[in-house]
Amino acid sequence: MLTERTALIMIDMQRDFLEPGGFGESLGNDVSILRTCVQPCQNLLAAAREAGLMIVHTREGHRPDLSDVHPAKQARCAPGKKIVDEWRHGKIMNQGQPGNQIIADLAPLPSEPVVDKPGKGAFYATDLELMLRANNIEDLIICGVTTEVCVHTTVREANDRGYRVVVPQDCCASYFPEYHRVSIEIITAQGGIFGSVTDSKELTSTLNGL
Repeated sequence: MLTERTALIMIDMQRDFLEPGGFGESLGNDVSILRTCVQPCQNLLAAAREAGLMIVHTREGHRPDLSDVHPAKQARCAPGKKIVDEWRHGKIMNQGQPGNQIIADLAPLPSEPVVDKPGKGAFYATDLELMLRANNIEDLIICGVTTEVCVHTTVREANDRGYRVVVPQDCCASYFPEYHRVSIEIITAQGGIFGSVTDSKELTSTLNGL
């Protein structure tokens, strides 16, 4: 499956989700659970770069004027933790704020596009599909956080658009391990209803052989 028409998509590996003092921790989550996928992602990212794959990073975040925030999304946020509110890494999920940035361990290279998305899926209200089509991409490796939310939404979006999707399960994580396990099982249910699942070692080995 891995060819010159394969792209690696790194979903939302942001400070606000993975670092202490960020938005994820403010909700009562143990961010150390998400950190378990960082090293596998680093290994896979290095192999993808060496193999010359197209690499795209995403960030969930909104414009500073909040003009792209749906009222319904704001309504679901707890008081004091809305997108407009200040937290330890700046305004929550605001583009340009420290917490919105990708963690240093997985920092994009200047040649790697970063897609700012206002929703959970990487295709919603972004130019991701245009970028992939322009580069003749047919197959996607999708990694990131969290497995059951932004990763799964993007996998489903990609499936509906005709992309072949593979998810390295150790390159994804959830604050809730059971959610991660079930989300991975759903991807491969009924013969691979949304895609296929592997791990970083197998993909890295394959990439090293390209």
